[in-house]
Amino acid sequence: MADNLPSPSPSAPLLQGLTVVSLEQAVAAPFATRQLADLGARVIKIERPGSGDFARGYDEAVHGNSSYFVWLNRGKESITLDLKSADGRAVLGELLDRADVLVQNLGPGAAGRLGVDAASLARSHPRVVPCTVSGWGTSGPWADRKAYDLLVQCETGLLSITGTRDEMAKVGISVADIAAGMYAYSGILTALLRRATTGEVSAVEVSLFEALAEWMGAPAYYTCYGGRQPARVGAQHATIAPYGPYDTADGRLLLAVQNDREWRALCTAVLGDPVVATDPRFASNSVRVAHREELNELIGGRLAGLTTAAAGKLLDAAGVANASINRIEEFLDHPVLAGRERWHEVAVPGGTVAALRPPADLAGVEPVMGAVPALGEHTDAILRELGRSDADLADLRDRAIV
Repeated sequence: MADNLPSPSPSAPLLQGLTVVSLEQAVAAPFATRQLADLGARVIKIERPGSGDFARGYDEAVHGNSSYFVWLNRGKESITLDLKSADGRAVLGELLDRADVLVQNLGPGAAGRLGVDAASLARSHPRVVPCTVSGWGTSGPWADRKAYDLLVQCETGLLSITGTRDEMAKVGISVADIAAGMYAYSGILTALLRRATTGEVSAVEVSLFEALAEWMGAPAYYTCYGGRQPARVGAQHATIAPYGPYDTADGRLLLAVQNDREWRALCTAVLGDPVVATDPRFASNSVRVAHREELNELIGGRLAGLTTAAAGKLLDAAGVANASINRIEEFLDHPVLAGRERWHEVAVPGGTVAALRPPADLAGVEPVMGAVPALGEHTDAILRELGRSDADLADLRDRAIV
């Protein structure tokens, strides 16, 4: 019967009619607001006159635009505004009069000076859901310290378990920022749901440190109760074996064994020796981790005599998960992304880019995926909405307010 059900028809964007004002820069807050924009929210991004969000200057890789900025800011409207001026703060107040959400990741103390911290907003704009993204929290001993992604990777211990035995390595993406941005996004949606169902407004606060601390849960428990922290073992899994890359006759692949059933299948179908599965050195995951070097020598010796394609076929037949170790160029051409039509064109200043659809597919709902704005592209239009005349705009420009 399920096959006869009608397909859901596309509906209006889920967050259409919702207005978000964002005092944002870099990665964490822009990542949160981009998710809202993809769902149809109107996101008004307030930037500094002249320079804007400093992420605009990270590089010039995408038609002269920063790769970070292009990734994080599609579908938003950019208005330039000097918030140190009385006129700039007045415009901010008018925008908040029409807003549902304020998101900010300003430096320590800046939101309070502008009157947009959670306590001030509760008095001046009680319907607005405030979301604060900070480095270490707005209270506590480190409230006044700056935080950047790599600093947080260091303080959470992530660096100490990433890399090789001889050298630590940072995670290759802004993992603390991304974690904080995703918790800010989900926190905002939860607060909006609460407002819609109860009328009550909850302030949302997320720190980079606490977001990444949550993601450190497994190594934290392993260390706290196991008596030692996971070792740095490069691309291998620190606490599961075999789980890592191996050389083949013509390349490399990664295989992952998650349980003893898969281990037995690997021994029988790939290693060709089911007796190995019960070898006391390898009979359980814990002892396989303890004897990782002998295990890797055994598996590596077998795979070195096979091409990558042949090894992959054997692993697939055995039900053992495996993967190619792709470069970015190969990821961009991945057959899953092409086969599932995940790439869509998005306009950016100076051209267009291929952008990935948001990962969460909602039946019957198409993501908005709007253009990436030029600095101040929407300043005049937004100010006219607020009642400013051409003469007012000229005056604001003359005084470098916008």
